[in-house]
Amino acid sequence: MSNPAQVIRPPNTLRMKVGGSFGGIDAGAIAKAEQALQAMSSQFGQWLQDELEKLDGARADIRDSGYNPATAEALYFRAHDLKGLGSTYQYPLVTRLAGSLCKMMDDPAKRMAAPMVLLDAHIDAIKAVVRDEIQTDDHPTGKMLAETLEARVTEHLR
Repeated sequence: MSNPAQVIRPPNTLRMKVGGSFGGIDAGAIAKAEQALQAMSSQFGQWLQDELEKLDGARADIRDSGYNPATAEALYFRAHDLKGLGSTYQYPLVTRLAGSLCKMMDDPAKRMAAPMVLLDAHIDAIKAVVRDEIQTDDHPTGKMLAETLEARVTEHLR
C-alpha cells in the first residue's frame, strides 16, 4: 500500500500586499517622509526638552520613592525612549549616552545593581549636552563624556 502525498503550496500573499517585489523602494514616499520630518524639525527642541523632563521626573521618583523595580523600570523606559529619539531630534550624542544608560539597565535581573551615581552621571550628561547644544561626539567634550560613561558601564557590568 502506498500513500500518495500531495504537496500544496499556498500563494505568496505577502508579495502581493507589499507591491509585488521586495526590492522596490518608493523614492517618492521616502522624499515625502523626509519633507514631513523637515517640516517638524522646528519642534524637535521642545520635544527633546519634554523627554528630558520625563527623564528627570523618573530620577525624582527614585529620590522620592527609592530605587526599586518599578522606579528603575520607569527610568529605563525613559532612557530607552531617548536612545531612540536622540538622533531623530538631531542629537546623536543623546542617543549614544542614553544607549549607554540602557546597556547598564537592559537586564532586569541586574538593573537593581546599577549605582545611583552612574545613573545620575548619565542623566546629567544628557541634560548638559542638550543645554550646551553638543549634538555629536565630534565635539571633544561630547566624545569624552560618552567614552568615560561607556567605560564605567563596562566596568560595572563585569
